Amino acid sequence: MGRDGSADEKTLMQMLDRERIPAHVAVIMDGNGRWAQKRGLPRAAGHRAGAEALRKVVRFAAELGVRYLTAYTFSTENWKRPRAEVDGLMSLLVEYIYKELEEMRGQGVCLRTIGRPEELPPDAGAALAEAVARTRDNSRIIVNLALNYGGRRELVDMARKLGEAVRAGRLDPGDIDEKTVESALYTAGIPDPDLLIRPSGEFRISNFMLWQLAYTEFWVTPVLWPDFARVHLVQALVEFQRRDRRYGGLNV
Repeated sequence: MGRDGSADEKTLMQMLDRERIPAHVAVIMDGNGRWAQKRGLPRAAGHRAGAEALRKVVRFAAELGVRYLTAYTFSTENWKRPRAEVDGLMSLLVEYIYKELEEMRGQGVCLRTIGRPEELPPDAGAALAEAVARTRDNSRIIVNLALNYGGRRELVDMARKLGEAVRAGRLDPGDIDEKTVESALYTAGIPDPDLLIRPSGEFRISNFMLWQLAYTEFWVTPVLWPDFARVHLVQALVEFQRRDRRYGGLNV
């Protein structure tokens, strides 16, 4: 047991049913700025530490059998932050991709993006395009980076896409159902998250995957994202396996 009475990683791993690992885990990577502030460091240091936490979580999630990991990396609202911080985040993204690309390929990571990555700075867009292309054939774990992503914007883009199909005569409005909507989302072809992890103790979804989280299990921890470690991922998975997922019905 840990000093605070919580179970350690070894104990938690013994509790984990490896046959019931959630297929899709989503993460809101929150708390980088507060982590840096607590240490008297610039916010950029917190973002760098957060990138390292993501690298470790991706590797461990793949080892545990998670098939999809979606990380809320940069939201449409994040453009409101100071220009220097945004520029630093974009530079860190490019650095991270090129530094980790060969490891991602070797670890079987297939990197994808959701959102509007085409609106990112050219160097960031080019790095992402190269990483996506060079990891396309990997299948051990699919990592979706939500970049320039907003849940409401995704729904607007979906509506526009379906509206254009109706106007072009390719789609009858009466044929639109949930599957039609899902096919027009950024996440088309990807199952909805089974588990959402929210670090930093905040109880909100922050405009993230508004459609896809309809029946997702939430796990909130006060741990700031840069401090998020293997043990916390196992804690989340063990708690997930204790949940009774009824999807509005009854399990009898």
